[in-house]
Amino acid sequence: MTAFFGSVFWLLVTLGVLVTFHEFGHYWVARRCGVKVLRFSVGFGNAIWKRSGRDGTEYQIAAIPLGGYVKMLDAREGEVDPALRGQEFTGKPVWQRIAIVAAGPGFNLIFTIAAFWLMFMLGRPDVAPVVTATPQSIAASAGIQPGDRLLSIDGRDVSTWTDSMDALANALLGRAPLPLTVRGADGHQRELVLPLDELPPGQDVGQYLGKLGLKLAPPPAVAATVMAGQPAALAGMRGGDRIVSVNGQPVDDFAAFGKLVQTAAAKSPRLAIGIERHGQPLRLDITAKWESLEGQSPKWVLGVGAPPIEAATVSYGPLKAMTASLATTWRNTTQTFSMLGKMLTGEASTRNLSGVIGIAEVANASAGMGLPWFLQFLALVSLSLAILNLLPIPVLDGGHLLYYLVELIKGSPVSEQAMMVGQYIGLALLFTLMGLAFYNDIHRMLLS
Repeated sequence: MTAFFGSVFWLLVTLGVLVTFHEFGHYWVARRCGVKVLRFSVGFGNAIWKRSGRDGTEYQIAAIPLGGYVKMLDAREGEVDPALRGQEFTGKPVWQRIAIVAAGPGFNLIFTIAAFWLMFMLGRPDVAPVVTATPQSIAASAGIQPGDRLLSIDGRDVSTWTDSMDALANALLGRAPLPLTVRGADGHQRELVLPLDELPPGQDVGQYLGKLGLKLAPPPAVAATVMAGQPAALAGMRGGDRIVSVNGQPVDDFAAFGKLVQTAAAKSPRLAIGIERHGQPLRLDITAKWESLEGQSPKWVLGVGAPPIEAATVSYGPLKAMTASLATTWRNTTQTFSMLGKMLTGEASTRNLSGVIGIAEVANASAGMGLPWFLQFLALVSLSLAILNLLPIPVLDGGHLLYYLVELIKGSPVSEQAMMVGQYIGLALLFTLMGLAFYNDIHRMLLS
């Protein structure tokens, strides 16, 4: 499956699952409040599948899979049969209407907690936050050294690279000095401060991460495996040998070793490889071979395998997984509101918004990483949908809740004229937000 079709497929799966769950919230609470539901639709436009249930509700899947809706019996949309007036939406007490409208975002929140819980139960495979810094970067100037292990970021303990990136991305929005606790390769613990206030304003998190220069440390320059019959094995290299130089050029890590081999072999395939075995220095003369391995592009090959990156799987039992799920949901909720607030005040750039294209790309990538990662992605998108729908923008659930709160205060419903004006304003705001997110997606694609 190509990246494009994979992205489209997993986007449809994501929207299908989350929209169905959201609309089911409205449907379920409406039925409990005695409101007649005329139609439950996943998607907009013409129906590609539908059937009528025993309860009189028409269930359908529509052609445009970018949302959904629940159509209830509503006096504002036409005459209501006197026999059905007790099942009409606007005739219900305001508290029931609030419950019906809030149920959609509420069910998205329930889905978020359940998805995080299952993710922690299954175990999310990750890597340890052992890092290095690119030369002359902010991380390098702060004192990050090759092989440092991140222990905490701004007081939050981190045990995986994903947790570290999550904490860093949130901190980069605020661009304030960020305290870190690290443990060096020598075992000593140090307190550092990343001077994020030196970052220029108005850029997205991806650009800030590039300037920060903090990245996973590559594996050490150790021959973890030496393939039989390949040049390194024929020259006498063994598993466990530490590689120290290529043609006299020092080797810092396995990634640097690979680059030096390609550069040097392009001039002459015969290489002088300095190694250390049991503390003793040795020199091996190895003739690199030009070939393609496992269908990859041809390159100079020695037959040496890198040590694996240290794994750090996050996995809990049922009770601890629920505690972790609730904590993760709360943390991401506060971070999302913090980001929205910073965008409104100008502290964070609106370039951090992502639209349907960005969601599709991440959906495809996370699905390829396995079920726990896809569950995490679904949880985060579901939480974003819950928060977005609760914003006090007319046409969204939050806008309707605002109308009902006004009704509670003034003792009578908001006038139809005021609601119509609000709808137009809400549509304008929503399309502006969608357009901005779409522009950001296109801009990121052109720059990548």
